[in-house]
Amino acid sequence: MVNDMSQRLDRLFSALGDPTRRAIVARLARDDALSVSELAAPFEIKLPAVMKHLDILEEVGLIRRAKQGRTVTVELSPRPLRTAMDWMQRCERIWEGRLDRLARFAEKKERESQERNE
Repeated sequence: MVNDMSQRLDRLFSALGDPTRRAIVARLARDDALSVSELAAPFEIKLPAVMKHLDILEEVGLIRRAKQGRTVTVELSPRPLRTAMDWMQRCERIWEGRLDRLARFAEKKERESQERNE
C-alpha cells in the first residue's frame, strides 16, 4: 500500500514536473472541459506533442477524455491532486512541528546567551 502510494505520487509529480502539462492542468482547472484543439492552441508545439502530454496526464488520472463525433473533449479529474495535497499537508504538519521546536531551541539559546552576557 505505501509503496503503491509512493509510486503513484512519483508518477504524479513527474507528470506535473513539465511546464506544458502544468499549463494544461491549470487551464482545465479554469475551464470545465475543452477540446484538444482548444488546449493545444496556446502552445508552440504540434498537436501530436500535445497528445503525448495528454496521454501522460491521463495515465496518472489527472484528466478524462471523451469523444463525441470527431471532437475529443478533455476535463480535469482532480482526485490525484487531492491525494498529493493530503501527502503535502502531512509533510507540512511534520515540518511545522520540527520548525517550531527549532525556533524554541534557538530562543532558549538566545536567552541563555543574553543571561551570560549580563
